[in-house]
Amino acid sequence: MTVIDADRAEGLRLLRESAGAISPRGGSLAAVRALRDSETGFDRAVLAEMGGLGWLGLRVPDASGGAGLGVAELCALAEEMGHGLRPEPLVAIAAIAAPLVPEPDVLAGRRVLLPAWAERPHALDPFGDTIATSDEAGVRLSGRKLAVPMAAGADGFLVTAREGETPIVALVERSAPGVALTTASTVDGGHLGTLSLDDAPARRVASDASALVARLLDEASVATAAELLGLMERAFAITLDYLGTRHQFGRPIGSFQALQHRAADLKIQLELARAAVGHAASMCDTDAPAERRAAAVSLAKARASDAAMLITRQAIQLHGAIGYTDEADIGLFLRRAMALATSFGTATAHRRRYAACAPPLDLDA
Repeated sequence: MTVIDADRAEGLRLLRESAGAISPRGGSLAAVRALRDSETGFDRAVLAEMGGLGWLGLRVPDASGGAGLGVAELCALAEEMGHGLRPEPLVAIAAIAAPLVPEPDVLAGRRVLLPAWAERPHALDPFGDTIATSDEAGVRLSGRKLAVPMAAGADGFLVTAREGETPIVALVERSAPGVALTTASTVDGGHLGTLSLDDAPARRVASDASALVARLLDEASVATAAELLGLMERAFAITLDYLGTRHQFGRPIGSFQALQHRAADLKIQLELARAAVGHAASMCDTDAPAERRAAAVSLAKARASDAAMLITRQAIQLHGAIGYTDEADIGLFLRRAMALATSFGTATAHRRRYAACAPPLDLDA
């Protein structure tokens, strides 16, 4: 390991330790339970605390008031938030909203802007049928955006649209005329919003934005994979502890060979997901070609989504009947995994993109 690598590793360790102020490892999930099915689905005071720690501006350059850190650092924080099942939209803001609108109130968490990019279920194209037309004040937006996580807690939305043939990003206030928001509950106690825009006034924040948006969505996808990694790691640890403490036939059930084999299989899936996430974060940080970056990110997101669903489902089964009750914390991890597995693209959508972007195998090599 080089000196630079060692310095960065130490910085990542300190960053993970700082996350304990908000999402302590092994901490109580009572606060997360209390936020389920609330109006916003998250705690704005906690989001402001994240802003105060500099997390929301982590990917914003120093010159614009941010920390100027990399995707590996964002993934480290996302993983810690996954451990604690924190519902605050850290990834959506730190990976997309803050780099696009690095205003002090956004970086501090006092103003919540969320990306609204999806138009078709299970599709990864951010530029679909939403239309932008110019006027004297800026642009006007017409169209519909789907699946905006925690949309009811937003003050505004960063909308991808087409102005003629030009892909742009525009900021529309939630309270603006022509903006309608409906929400549907998700299994983890949060919600997804559908944003309908009818000639809504907005402010252009990026033009010729195709490559920019692709990069930001890739960074958000790999950070979401890291969040899945954190939650599956804790679910696995809780399950191992349970296998060691619950007794049957006079001995811990973790001593049964069949259950040991199942736990070993889950550990393999966890570590494969960890390797994929680490590789994708590195590809984002090293400015790899767009197709190689997209392939690595899609591999990580698909693998993390599949592994998280497998591990959390198996964790509930290994807990037995108690695992299916709402009082058991292990069920919270499955519900959160179900929500995150579809965020920034399903595993199926990312497998399709991986197939399109991955370099062909050289069978003669």
